[in-house]
Amino acid sequence: MTVQERITQSAEALRVFPLPSAVLFPHSVIPLHIFEPRYRTLVGDCLASDRVMALAQLEPGWEASYAGRPPMQRVMCAGLIVWHEELEDGRYNILLQGVCRARLLSELVSERPYRQVRVELLPDPPYNGPEDEQLRQAVFELAGRVPPSFSEGLLPAVARVSGGTMADVVAAAIIPEPERRQELLNQLDVRERLQAVIDEVGELLGRLQPLRPSGPLN
Repeated sequence: MTVQERITQSAEALRVFPLPSAVLFPHSVIPLHIFEPRYRTLVGDCLASDRVMALAQLEPGWEASYAGRPPMQRVMCAGLIVWHEELEDGRYNILLQGVCRARLLSELVSERPYRQVRVELLPDPPYNGPEDEQLRQAVFELAGRVPPSFSEGLLPAVARVSGGTMADVVAAAIIPEPERRQELLNQLDVRERLQAVIDEVGELLGRLQPLRPSGPLN
């Protein structure tokens, strides 16, 4: 069974890990440390079955009801646990790889301690427009302003992807603020998302100075 088939099969009862400050994009990977008992159970169930779970950001005001079921953002990212480490006390370290946007349709009643939802999957349509090359060139320029350790993974990625995938890959790499990441996760129009990420790279370039040569100048 392919990864996409696993995600599709899970859409009627998708396990979800809601967090207030983490946003996962499709085609990117996020490390998570799982320590709450209900989410240890979630990860254990995932590992015993299809490894599919979603990461969803909580709506503002979640603090008053975090132990219960505070409202979640309606657009989340369904992903696959691609690596895990179970610690002696039952905690987990995992890597969750984003696969596809998903829109929350309803929350299910479940006997399990974690939350499960029914979702509509939101794959990107094919896109071919000038924004692809504009974003690619902006990233190449960015690579000349940042240390190689930052750009060495990003450059090969943008060279082989396009459209919404490229927008997501770049956004995951350069945007740390959860609120802005969620705004871009919510953006389903591929052209608009590409343009928004182009603008983000442009703003970042405006704040950076070119790297100085490491050796002496002749």
